[in-house]
Amino acid sequence: MDLTYTEEEQDFRARLRAWLLKALPELPARPSPDDWPGRRAYDLGWQRRLYEAGYAGLHWPVDAGGRGATPTQHLIFLEETERAGAPYVGANFVGLLHAGPTIAAEGTAAQRARWLPPVLRGDEVWCQGFSEPDAGSDLASLRTRAVRDGDDYVITGSKIWTSHAEVADWCELLVRTDPGAPKHRGISWLAMPMDAPGVTVRPLRTLAGSAEFAEVFLDEVRVPVANRVGAENDGWRVTMVTLSFERGTAFVGEVVACRRTLGGLARTARENGRWDDPALRRRLGRLYGEFGALWRLTQWNVSESERSGGVPGIGGSVFKLAYSHARQELYDVAAEVLGASSLSLDEEWVQERLSSLSYTIAAGTSQIQRNIVAERILGLPKGR
Repeated sequence: MDLTYTEEEQDFRARLRAWLLKALPELPARPSPDDWPGRRAYDLGWQRRLYEAGYAGLHWPVDAGGRGATPTQHLIFLEETERAGAPYVGANFVGLLHAGPTIAAEGTAAQRARWLPPVLRGDEVWCQGFSEPDAGSDLASLRTRAVRDGDDYVITGSKIWTSHAEVADWCELLVRTDPGAPKHRGISWLAMPMDAPGVTVRPLRTLAGSAEFAEVFLDEVRVPVANRVGAENDGWRVTMVTLSFERGTAFVGEVVACRRTLGGLARTARENGRWDDPALRRRLGRLYGEFGALWRLTQWNVSESERSGGVPGIGGSVFKLAYSHARQELYDVAAEVLGASSLSLDEEWVQERLSSLSYTIAAGTSQIQRNIVAERILGLPKGR
């Protein structure tokens, strides 16, 4: 892995910085966290700006509508947008980071032509319909059924923790198409329109008071067979592609954000006298080293993704496991540095700290990641 920058890459960074300097002051005010229609419009507006400037889907393949940028250019983009305080993908994250890359890797030419351009243009939002009340970490135990009826599947069941379902146009949906097959072999991956008859969305309020998740109830929802990505009953393999994106590259922008946050905490500690505590300085220093190592691991994972045709490998589980716990400790340290002021629910720090508690659960629990690392990387036998 070559960590030096070429003249072309330095030029790319300079042009991106200049564009951000001009584009960010033109953005409207951010909407309230509870205003999901407003947040959707804000996030789609930013995506449209990226598209018009040629930065949308920067690392996507050219034949999928992206720019086919190198892994290094992708990382430069993430570094510069985060450091400039540009909006994150927000409501677009499932489409841009999960569903879109999966369709690019596994979809037919017609599916890629239908679904990828609206994601890149900022026209449509996707949500993720994977987890169920009795199928979270053991995702292959899902029970939502899809029965073939001519050119349609008729779907009945429910999903939970469906990200951004209340403002989504499409759902990447896992269904059981062969209940008699072993649980990993009877699953299919479908693209379901969220306005289809029989779809009911019930928002869920999180510990932080937000409602970016929802329960989704499916009552004989008809989805065309043409909306299936991959072969019937091959959905588990397709899902592993989706999860490799979710765990492998979807968090890389947040590593940059955490490193910036850590620098801010160090400055605050110097200002409020907490820097005199040697134990706190050691914790900050260790976190500085951890996030630096995570950034290098990110570079390695993205480079591996490029060599494997754009699909991240199982090294993403190593990253996700380490990042989840480092992020939680970062906001524990934030509470220590900020003291009583960190207890106000109006403070961004508190919102981020509460959000950090979910990271050892979301996108695969830490226990699941340890199993993946043990079995698929270290070659250890499966536990009984």
